[in-house]
Amino acid sequence: MRVILSGGGTGGHIYPAIAIADAIKKRHPDAEILFVGTKRGMEGELVPKRGYPIRFITVSGFNRKNLLKSFKTLRDLSKGIKEAKNILKEFKPDLVIGTGGYVCGPVLQVAGKKGLPAYIHEQNAFPGMTNKLLEKHVQKIFLSFPEGAKYFKSQDKLITVGNPIRKEFLNPEGKDYREELGIAKDDFVVLSFGGSRGATRLNEVMTAAAEKLGGEDKFRMIFITGSVHYEKIRAELKEKGILDKGRITLLPYADDIYKYFFASDLVISRSGALTVSEITACGRASILIPSPNVTGNHQFFNAKVVADPGGAVLIEEKDLTEEKLAEEILRLKNDPKLLAEMGRISKASARLDAAEKICDHLEI
Repeated sequence: MRVILSGGGTGGHIYPAIAIADAIKKRHPDAEILFVGTKRGMEGELVPKRGYPIRFITVSGFNRKNLLKSFKTLRDLSKGIKEAKNILKEFKPDLVIGTGGYVCGPVLQVAGKKGLPAYIHEQNAFPGMTNKLLEKHVQKIFLSFPEGAKYFKSQDKLITVGNPIRKEFLNPEGKDYREELGIAKDDFVVLSFGGSRGATRLNEVMTAAAEKLGGEDKFRMIFITGSVHYEKIRAELKEKGILDKGRITLLPYADDIYKYFFASDLVISRSGALTVSEITACGRASILIPSPNVTGNHQFFNAKVVADPGGAVLIEEKDLTEEKLAEEILRLKNDPKLLAEMGRISKASARLDAAEKICDHLEI
């Protein structure tokens, strides 16, 4: 059996594809799996690290603010379709799965026109444009959130499965990651990160909040900045003397972020679909700050899925200040019962078998 998986750009598209690939290999050890991505995304680094081969095509997104720049997008699309045709002709897949990102467009379109079994997975509660355009080319559309169903026309194609996450987030062995990371059992630990690329506004506010909370007893922060922001924030915290207190672990990126999830009491982050799925899988209370710079404000809808029943606090970026954030952190730190209840609600909203459910519905 030969399978092509396509998804790219950020970890939110790539990690679900890897989780699906792992689930397929678990059921069918002899399966041959090829990833298709772009050279500009993180997939070129993340996929080979997981032991899977990858090939690249040319594709880019439309620039809605400058239509002249979109002519290049159309040229890229034409080239990408030709490259996708060549890859499918050479690899001869039995089925094709897309997990989001512009790269899925040419790959799934070519697969659909060839009559190959093709599938897409939509991570967000508000679907992206690429997946809505691909609807007519695929057999099934796998949803992370049932709220996404109303945006598709072919209701008979929809199956709600959740978001495929890496097995490490299930912590099957019940490891104590605080011990591994050298964190005291009675510390109140806050994990802050802005997704695989980091988030400028969130980093700014967390930097200011770190200064405000630096004197709190038994307080510890794990601050993952994103690689492009790391040196600037490190210099700023160093200048203020905050890093010298040993209360903050500052990291540019963490491929093993699951360890920090399990070691934390509270997670502060954007609300990309994968992030929300990982937080709930770990049963962590969270403060979610949706990015306003995404299509259809989909991160807001992702956050509401957990915040509405009480598993998270939702703060829109327009309302975000260091004072408000510090106040929320202290409120939850000082109310262990509320924090535990939020964690319970968060865990109850998790879907832990998404990759397996997807495999159940593939034509294999």
